Amino acid sequence: MKHTTRSLVLASSLLVWSACSPSTPPPEIVKLTDSDVERAIESRINENAVLGGAKVDVDADVDKKAVTLSGTVNSETLRTQIVEIARNTQPGFVINDKIDVKPLDVSLEKYTEDMAAKARSSARETGDKLGDSLEDAWLHTKVTAKLAASKTTPARKINVDVEKNIVTLRGEVESVEASREAIRLARETEGVRRVVNLLKVKS
Repeated sequence: MKHTTRSLVLASSLLVWSACSPSTPPPEIVKLTDSDVERAIESRINENAVLGGAKVDVDADVDKKAVTLSGTVNSETLRTQIVEIARNTQPGFVINDKIDVKPLDVSLEKYTEDMAAKARSSARETGDKLGDSLEDAWLHTKVTAKLAASKTTPARKINVDVEKNIVTLRGEVESVEASREAIRLARETEGVRRVVNLLKVKS
């Protein structure tokens, strides 16, 4: 009986030693694939209510620790947000930004009352003033889209009022160049009768 007990104790000791033996291989490290990185970034973009509809392609190269973004968005602000999301999702990766910015351009014939309602709601939130006509809402949509797509004009700091096809630009910009560019973009917008410049340049 004592012999049997000693055998059991010895066997148990061997099992414990075997489990703790340094020769036990370490757990396998799972390496990220290109697809893993691409899905992670695309998921973060789609989670964003504003960016969910953006047409952006994500191409990752894990070996080079690089991500290339391509596609088209309708404002410089959206482009910047997408690049930032990619950078935050994959810290340490080089982000190659090849996204094109093209303002939303809808003809008056295709501009609907629903679109106008959204434009008026957006205008109220930013302090812009719009006339009652569908064309005023349409022009507001076009001018604000152009300002948002430009790298020179700080769209969020420029108020765009539209009444009877007359556009008034208000707010404070960083430079004379930004003021001139905002005026030019508004003047060159189809349907605009006149542009009133009330922009102030920071001293």
